[in-house]
Amino acid sequence: MTVDALPRQSERDAAPPGGIGRRQVHAVAACYFVASFAALGLPPYLTAILPGLGDPQGRWAGVLYIVPTVFSALGAPLWGRLADRYGRKRLLLRAQLGLAVSFLLAGAADSLPAFTLALVLQGFLGGTFAATNGYLAAALDGARLSRALTLMQGSARAALVAAPILVGALSPWIDPHRQYLLMAVLPLAAAVLLSLLPEPGRPGAGTTAEAGATAVAEAAAGAVAGATPTGAPADEPIGRTPLRVLYGLEFAFVFATIISFPYLIALAEERLPGVSGTTTGVLFALPHLCYLAFAARTHTAFLHRPHTGIALGFGFVALGLAGHSVADSLPAFAAVRLLLGAGLTLGLVCLSVLAAEACRGRAPGRLFGSLEFVSKGGAVAAGAVAALVNGRFGATSPVLVGTAAALLAAVAAAALSSHSRQRWSRS
Repeated sequence: MTVDALPRQSERDAAPPGGIGRRQVHAVAACYFVASFAALGLPPYLTAILPGLGDPQGRWAGVLYIVPTVFSALGAPLWGRLADRYGRKRLLLRAQLGLAVSFLLAGAADSLPAFTLALVLQGFLGGTFAATNGYLAAALDGARLSRALTLMQGSARAALVAAPILVGALSPWIDPHRQYLLMAVLPLAAAVLLSLLPEPGRPGAGTTAEAGATAVAEAAAGAVAGATPTGAPADEPIGRTPLRVLYGLEFAFVFATIISFPYLIALAEERLPGVSGTTTGVLFALPHLCYLAFAARTHTAFLHRPHTGIALGFGFVALGLAGHSVADSLPAFAAVRLLLGAGLTLGLVCLSVLAAEACRGRAPGRLFGSLEFVSKGGAVAAGAVAALVNGRFGATSPVLVGTAAALLAAVAAAALSSHSRQRWSRS
């Protein structure tokens, strides 16, 4: 993985008391990679798995593809609250062990209902996104936290690129269905490594009167002004994005980027007759490779202007998706995939910066549990809309819907960026 989201620490970036160091962050990233690797590598092969479970045509593949996502979204807020109450390390270990158990059950399943139950458990017992980010947010803050969140996204992108390739390479020797048994080793290994890491504490938490006074002041402001259902004060401090805005940006970004994924291969084969499976795989991976190459530089450039970055990100996503509808050659298709990659990189990095800002004075488990719920909701909505419009209007329609969604979000994010600059100028 080429993302170096945590460069060598300067004195300013040294781990504060109660925090975790660079090596521990990289260890957490490695564990997130192997968990993502296992979860992302096998779903593309559902059409090959289901015939052996009594579904000869693989008709249930589309539904089963999103089953873990749906139940991960439903379980994330609960696990986030439990992490805040009982310890982030404990709940992160629970997530890895939950994945291992569900993979073992999936690999041993001999019927469609049993396999479906295993996927339900994978989603509900997993939730490594919220658990990992909650663990990091309990130990880091500010720029160090946003860099760590950027690194976690790099772990997921690397897994998304590499996992399907390895599963395909193993398929001649090990049936994809039984590879679930093999993949169970990965979260088990991650759990062993995570057990060696410390239980995090907020940097400096409980060590200064100022930190306690800030928390009490924010809580009092929330009580007086009226808190949102997620516990966010109605009046946010200058420079911090309200939670409802963060959740809206997250949902819109996931929706706009994910909607093109399910039918991209079909679109590429329609526009590029005779294209090889390897080439379509590379085209699919290009935006994620773009993130791996440029995420660290993007974080440095937009650390202090994330609203501008997210507006640009939506703009590039809209341009890239619109280009998919007209690209009719391999160079053109590669170019629009890179445009989408630029938008993906800007959006994911700047959302990490905004999430790190939102963590100040809040319980990280609850925040990232709610954020995962919103993110997974965007993914499910994107999959459902893509299936609906593809069936009625063809393979081009999902990218056009994504273009419209990204354009609307870009306008809203640009207005938010302008409003944010005005607030800073008045402060």
